Amino acid sequence: MSSKAPVTQAVRVLREHKVDYTEHLYKYEDKGGTTVSARELGVDEHCVVKTLIMEDENKRPLIVLMHGDCEVGTGMLAKQIGAKKIHPCDPKTADKHSGYQVGGTSPFGTRHPMPVYMEAGIAELDTIYINGGKRGFLIGVSPRDVIRVLNPTLVNAAA
Repeated sequence: MSSKAPVTQAVRVLREHKVDYTEHLYKYEDKGGTTVSARELGVDEHCVVKTLIMEDENKRPLIVLMHGDCEVGTGMLAKQIGAKKIHPCDPKTADKHSGYQVGGTSPFGTRHPMPVYMEAGIAELDTIYINGGKRGFLIGVSPRDVIRVLNPTLVNAAA
């Protein structure tokens, strides 16, 4: 592991839970998303997982983990979790809920505990690349460890 990788709250949580992971720094591009990070790491975008902060109709925040090459079908997700409506948070609200900056949001070590919903197909991958808590910093980790640490609800909401 590179000694230049930041020690974020996400990294602290992974260490606390004794999770094996790899650190991957890359040149962040504003609005580049998973297309850029997958290209920079030389991995399939399907294995790069987006951490999205969303809210239900009562403004209750939640985390959605989705394949990088897929969108969240918010109607499908709402139906599966018993909400009337789900929508993405604006960046300022997302930052407030997570404690991270959009583009560097990790599901580990968020400022406030939130329910986590993970696209079921992610659990079938060998290794995923998910944000480590800073723009330009992904961690490679087994989905089984993500499930162990976050205890997400598996959903089928890829659009």
